[in-house]
Amino acid sequence: MSILVVGSVALDSVRTPFGDAKEALGGSATYFSVAASFFADVRVVAVVGEDFPEEHLAFLRSRSIDLEGLIRVPGRTFRWTGEYGFDLNEAKTLETQLNVFATFQPEIPEAYTESDLVFLANIDPDLQRQVLGQVSSPRLVAADTMNYWIGGKPEALRETLRSVDILLINDAETRQLADEPNLVRAAQKVLSWGPTSLVIKRGEYGALMVRKGGWFAAPALPLDSVFDPTGAGDCFAGGFIGYLANTMNFEEQNIRKAIVMGSVMASFNVEAFSLDRLRRLTYPEIEARYKVFKHLAHFEDL
Repeated sequence: MSILVVGSVALDSVRTPFGDAKEALGGSATYFSVAASFFADVRVVAVVGEDFPEEHLAFLRSRSIDLEGLIRVPGRTFRWTGEYGFDLNEAKTLETQLNVFATFQPEIPEAYTESDLVFLANIDPDLQRQVLGQVSSPRLVAADTMNYWIGGKPEALRETLRSVDILLINDAETRQLADEPNLVRAAQKVLSWGPTSLVIKRGEYGALMVRKGGWFAAPALPLDSVFDPTGAGDCFAGGFIGYLANTMNFEEQNIRKAIVMGSVMASFNVEAFSLDRLRRLTYPEIEARYKVFKHLAHFEDL
C-alpha cells in the first residue's frame, strides 16, 4: 500500500556531546520516508533548492522512495542548525534558514492523489488542509505539528484536526494545544476535536496512545549508544505509519503493534548522525529489535 508524505527535505548541521555533522541529509519528510520505506511504498512531496546534493536524491531512490513530487527550484535548500547537551530530549536551535521552503506550496502529482495513507508532517496547518483537498479518499490520515503552529495558528490547526484520524505530537505540545497542564485532560480535549487516536511521543520515555476507549503505553529501549536524536520523532512516525500501511489493519490491537514498530525505528535512528544508521539497517535487525521491545514490556498475570 502507498503512503503520501508532505513535509520538509533539509540540510542539517548538528552538534551533540558525541560529535557533529555538517550539512547532513535531514528534514521531516526525509526521516519519515526512509523509516516508512522498510514497510511500504512512499511518495514524497517537498521542495529543495538548486544546491541540494544529487547523492542525497540517489540515496532516497535507493530506498525505492518515489520522488516525483519532490521539486527543485532556484535558491537554497532549507537548512537547520542545532545542538544538544547531555539532555538529548531537548534540541537548541541555533539557526533556521527556510530558504525555498518559505514559499512552498504543495502540489500533489496526479499519480499520488489515490494514495492509501497520508502523513502531514509539521508544516503550516493551512498547507496541510491544502494537501487534503488534493487527494481523493485516503484510508487513513495522520498528522504531526509543532509548538510554532500551535501558538501561531491554533484555529487553523483545529480546523485541520477535523480531517485527521491520528495526531502524533509530544507531551508538551499536547498540553500547549489543549491549554491544559494535566496530560490526561489535555489528551481527551484534543480527541474531542476530531482525531480518533492521539499518539504522544515522549522521547527516551517511550510513547502513549490515547483513544476514547483508553490508553496504551510503549517503552523506549534503553540504549548504550545515543549519538543524535534529530529526526527520531519523524522516524517513529515513519515506522508507525509504514507498519499500518503494510498491514492495512487499523484496529486498536494493530495500532499498538505499530506504535512499538515506530519505537523500533526511532531507536535505530538515534544510534548515528543523520540517517547513517538507517542506511545500513536491515529488516532482520528490525524484526529482532521488535522482539526485544516485546520482551521489555512483557509480564505475567498475577
